[in-house]
Amino acid sequence: MSTFFATPVRDASAAIADYVVPANAPFSCVVKKGESVRIVDLEGQQAVDTLFYRADDFSERYSSQDTLRVQGSAYVSTGTKLISSEGNLMLTVTADTCGRHDTSAGACSCEANTVRFGHQVKYLHACRENFVIEVMKHGMSKRDVVPNINFFMNVPVEPSGELAIVDGISGPGDYVELLAEMDVLLVISNCPQINNPCNGFNPTPIQVLVFAGEEG
Repeated sequence: MSTFFATPVRDASAAIADYVVPANAPFSCVVKKGESVRIVDLEGQQAVDTLFYRADDFSERYSSQDTLRVQGSAYVSTGTKLISSEGNLMLTVTADTCGRHDTSAGACSCEANTVRFGHQVKYLHACRENFVIEVMKHGMSKRDVVPNINFFMNVPVEPSGELAIVDGISGPGDYVELLAEMDVLLVISNCPQINNPCNGFNPTPIQVLVFAGEEG
């Protein structure tokens, strides 16, 4: 396992909030400015589709396009600054034990599954549906689901420019940690995809830890 630490490792027991998100499930919580959130791939090879919204104004949300433009890289890892739709800094990736996270391939949906894998999978659960379920709890709708980050998802760019979804490289216990630069609403779909190798064809639980800021 390659290590990409940029900050000292904190023990999970120091977390002020500790959640286990079941396989296939949606999740959300608020992370306040100065706090850090750690997303842990408990069993390995589990894609974690993730969105961020400004906590006091959901119309400002994560922008994959601006994030890629600002950092000049196709992937998210230590040091990446996550940029909002208004050009503001939302979070900074401060630690990463996996080394590759996608923000180009988007979330699976029932419609996309049908096109890619056939009509027999039309009724399988998908990340877009998870996102809609979760944002509705906060007064948003399907229109508010935008292109997301896929933590732990391995999406190489082929010489042709096409994206490929291949076996994940994350192992059990790998994690990514982000420092909130503003109060944010974190929304997760713990990806239920079983038709491509992003989850090793076996969706598994993840853990979300929130750590207090230095003055917390």
